Amino acid sequence: MAIDPSFINAIVPAALFGVIGWVATTWIRVKNGYPLGSSWGKPLLPASSGETIERLKLLAQNNAQLRAELGSIKDRMEVLERIAVDPAKRLASEIDALSIKALN
Repeated sequence: MAIDPSFINAIVPAALFGVIGWVATTWIRVKNGYPLGSSWGKPLLPASSGETIERLKLLAQNNAQLRAELGSIKDRMEVLERIAVDPAKRLASEIDALSIKALN
């Protein structure tokens, strides 16, 4: 019983696409810092290497800095909203009160 050539012509490209897809997804995962995984989902390399821990520390510092910056931006936004929404008379009286306080 001979194997049909059309069967081989269908199987070989499908297998190649599968292998190429696996290589591409593995490369993308490694490039983005994910640990290599086995076929059962377990990591092959430990995820807590020194480089990973250092990277997490830098991300935490950056996160704290961005949160502080966001807080100051929120404060500025509140002032701008108050200026835009409050009546002009109240704003003028506050400016006058500040200028009188500065003169004294």
